Amino acid sequence: MVPPPAATFEHLRDADLDEDDWDEDEIDISDLREKYEVQLEQGYDCFVAIDGLPEVTEEQKPKLLKFLLKKLKTVGRTTEELVWMPMGENGKSLRFAFVEYSSPGEAAAAVRQLHGQPLDKKHTLLVNKLTDVDRYGREGRIDEEYTPPTIEPFEDQEHLRSFLADPSGRGRDQFIMYRNESVGVFWNNDRDTPENIVDRQHWTEMFVQWSPLGTYLVSVHQQGVQLWGGPSWSRQRRFPHDFVNLVAFSPTERYLVTWSARPIAIPEHGNHPAFTIDDDGKNYVIWDIETSSPIRSFANIDGPDDDNKRKLPWPAFKWSADDKYVARLIQGQSISVYELPGMGLLGKTAIKVEGVQDFEWAPSTPKRDSVKQYEQLLCYWTPEIGSNPAKVGLMSIPSKQVVRTLNLFSVSDAKLHWQSEANYLCVKVDRHSKSKKSQATTLEIFRVKEKGVPVEVVDSIKDTVINFAWEPKGDRFVIISTSEPTPATAGAPPKTSVSFFCPEKIKGPIAGNFKHLRTLDKKNSNAIYWSPKGRFVVIASIHNQQSSDLEFYDVDYEGEKPESDKDLTANLQLMNQAEHYGVTDIEWDPSGRYVASWASVWKHSMENGYHLYDFRGEVLREEPIEKFKQWVWRPRPQTLLTKEEQKSVRKNLREYSRVFEQEDAERGASADLAVVEARRRMLEEYVSFRESMDEDAEEEKLELGLPDDIVAELLAAKQLPTNEDDEQVIEEIVEEVLEEHEEVQQ
Repeated sequence: MVPPPAATFEHLRDADLDEDDWDEDEIDISDLREKYEVQLEQGYDCFVAIDGLPEVTEEQKPKLLKFLLKKLKTVGRTTEELVWMPMGENGKSLRFAFVEYSSPGEAAAAVRQLHGQPLDKKHTLLVNKLTDVDRYGREGRIDEEYTPPTIEPFEDQEHLRSFLADPSGRGRDQFIMYRNESVGVFWNNDRDTPENIVDRQHWTEMFVQWSPLGTYLVSVHQQGVQLWGGPSWSRQRRFPHDFVNLVAFSPTERYLVTWSARPIAIPEHGNHPAFTIDDDGKNYVIWDIETSSPIRSFANIDGPDDDNKRKLPWPAFKWSADDKYVARLIQGQSISVYELPGMGLLGKTAIKVEGVQDFEWAPSTPKRDSVKQYEQLLCYWTPEIGSNPAKVGLMSIPSKQVVRTLNLFSVSDAKLHWQSEANYLCVKVDRHSKSKKSQATTLEIFRVKEKGVPVEVVDSIKDTVINFAWEPKGDRFVIISTSEPTPATAGAPPKTSVSFFCPEKIKGPIAGNFKHLRTLDKKNSNAIYWSPKGRFVVIASIHNQQSSDLEFYDVDYEGEKPESDKDLTANLQLMNQAEHYGVTDIEWDPSGRYVASWASVWKHSMENGYHLYDFRGEVLREEPIEKFKQWVWRPRPQTLLTKEEQKSVRKNLREYSRVFEQEDAERGASADLAVVEARRRMLEEYVSFRESMDEDAEEEKLELGLPDDIVAELLAAKQLPTNEDDEQVIEEIVEEVLEEHEEVQQ
């Protein structure tokens, strides 16, 4: 602090002033106040202020305190003596209270978990840290006189799902292409050039991504994440999490998870647009998309093998199908399940599972036999520990009841695969021999809908399964296996086999046992891509310098069925084969009509670009694009039609098809009409040109004074003398149709 000049002291010493001649408020002691002011973050960070309480008398106060303490003790330790509820002059409470917890962490937990929670049907708790009340509510920051809030005039909001109403009426799908530094959104036009909707330079700094239902487009920047949407592609939401590396949505788009390798750093003055001091040092943030506010943050989990740079599991937070729960794995110890929207730990404790390696939520709420109230399901697996076998468990949430367990032996690894409607859970178990020199795979299939959740074992596989995929909304699956368990070098990819499985035909709603349908040997395939509507599947070789094959299969082929497959629910047919050199990614559109494959510059720099196929494998478009990065189809939300309405549509599909075929024919006719009009214009231009040439010839004849027969001979012999400056070259293009062939498609 700089001392006041000496003249000031002399002036005060010499002046003979009465107390009434000077005002204490005029003395500036702000520097002293700032120096000796109590730092509330250090002194009162264990206190919270609770508002929204009912008004009670002194006699009713103990009863309210007892009831309130039940809520307060769910997040930390406190007592009745540590709760101060001030009373007004009229003998009634002022509807707020101050509570002291035993630690700052418990106070922060009270704010996160109790704020906005109902106390009863008429009262909702509003919980804030006492330090925040002082920081934001101190003198000068709140007007003493009430000022009515300004109500902004209503403005129509853009329809974020307007993309579902294709203006062409053809039900086209949208997709993103990220190439060079440009991100563009397009309508898919089958064989024609895609119709560009919007194209922006530097729209993202890392990658782009759609939300699960296609509502938002995600762009990632150094300052955080932004969501875009609507017909104008304006910014809808912003999440200021610096240096985000990964992004994940909850299934219904209510929540967003962001992760950054750099922990959150709160400035010394404590001001941040989104975070508080409690978020300092955290890496994960869970956001409420509607309010764009953080719900809770988490730090990375340090494991014993972090020095070996283990691969980060993503998504680190996994969501239940209804968005009511989110869970996080602490590998080898427990599964922490949190309730939304408060992000409180379910039952106040994590689910202890010794040795747990992985878990997965059921992708939909399963309707189990003999169960009246359906709960969410999650499955997990643990390895062999000492003399205890490996185990797979099926747990119901929120009751935490284990509904089924399965013991396994000689387990090297296990992978959990849910069927899209949660009718089945397949556990792919890699087993080793006693000598541990050889390895094979068995498939343990939990039949979730059936009473008691029976487990069917598919053990006819002699090799190691490297890929498994259920048919969406179906009960068939495909596996890729190899007899070479060790990773192959880049120059020598392993030989693989592709096997198809389906249930037996039986009467009733329950599917029969799973049987082997067909195996295709001597392949280089390593990837499986089912159509989102089922039935069609692409088996491909990606990230393979020697092979880039795509094979398109129909598992419901309507042709003649082999005698050996009469009792099975599938009929396999190879529809087409294609090749895309250097292919790195493949994706079906949400309608199941088209397949896109592309070679991304993020993975190699050779022949980048994309191919587009129809569901039968016919190439519609090939386009090499320099520095091509991403192609992402825009997802669609689930249909609003009931199952009965969908059955009606399928039943009357031929009738609907006539309408679409007529529209296609009209569109083709309009295209032909445009060609005819263009040719007519060209003909008119040619006729006009000939007339002008005839006029020039007449003028030349008159100038030379030649008879008509000689002029005709000169014209025929192309020897008519002309001025070299006016010389014109005439080119004639002749088109000839060599062959026409028509083929009727069934």
